[in-house]
Amino acid sequence: QVQLVESGGGLVQAGGSLRLSCAASGRTVSTSGLGWFRQAPGKEREFVASISWSGGITDYADSVKGRFTISRDNVKNTVYLQMNSLKPEDTAIYYCAAKRGGGLSAIAINYVYWGQGTQVTVSS
Repeated sequence: QVQLVESGGGLVQAGGSLRLSCAASGRTVSTSGLGWFRQAPGKEREFVASISWSGGITDYADSVKGRFTISRDNVKNTVYLQMNSLKPEDTAIYYCAAKRGGGLSAIAINYVYWGQGTQVTVSS
């Protein structure tokens, strides 16, 4: 079993930056693909970014390309999401997730472990 705990959320002005972290415990996720998803009020959960087990391959939603960067540290069993040039429409609860396989996926059902989420609020 894997437990995922997100941190780093908060309130920031438009144009600002935040760095989210997601620490895994219980067992290593170093061989798992990892992802970030978000859910805004009244909307469905949507894909944000994913990263392969080695960190060598990444994928992003079009809405965050060029602004967000996903990375991982397999020694620390942690995945990060650096968010720059934040916009009010980025406001959501952000969740990290882990797959059983080591590849990428933008589909939520392919992830088996989920964190509880961290709130990101971007004011205009």
